[in-house]
Amino acid sequence: MQQDSILITLADDDEDDRLFFTDAFDELKINTIVKTVHNGKELLNFLNLPDTVLPHIIFLDLNMPLLNGTECLKAIKQNHKFKDIAIAIYSTSSSDKDVENTFVLGANIYIQKPSNFDDLKKILSDVVILNWQYHTNSLNKDNFLLRF
Repeated sequence: MQQDSILITLADDDEDDRLFFTDAFDELKINTIVKTVHNGKELLNFLNLPDTVLPHIIFLDLNMPLLNGTECLKAIKQNHKFKDIAIAIYSTSSSDKDVENTFVLGANIYIQKPSNFDDLKKILSDVVILNWQYHTNSLNKDNFLLRF
């Protein structure tokens, strides 16, 4: 692993969405290492392994089996070990309730999954190059929801 790589983990139960996501990063040529997991339980197990190098950003789908995205977000935010990980909610849902709930629980950004590959690449590029310290310090609901 290169020291200056951005470590990214995607938790999403949809195989096509995971492939779409990793293909987008392959095309972006941003220095990233992307790991994908199939559900929230697998994500928390991975994060809690003693030899895991924690990701810089977790993209978290809301609707997953075993442990959904909201439950994962709560667990991550309650564990001080994960305090430096940025959480990007990555969901097809654009319901005001989901957006509000994840904002209150401490997610850094809410991304509505785009319907085409070029929009996905643009969104992922924008999210990865964000200065998360600044973005988190100035977090408000106006800049929390990112969609096309």
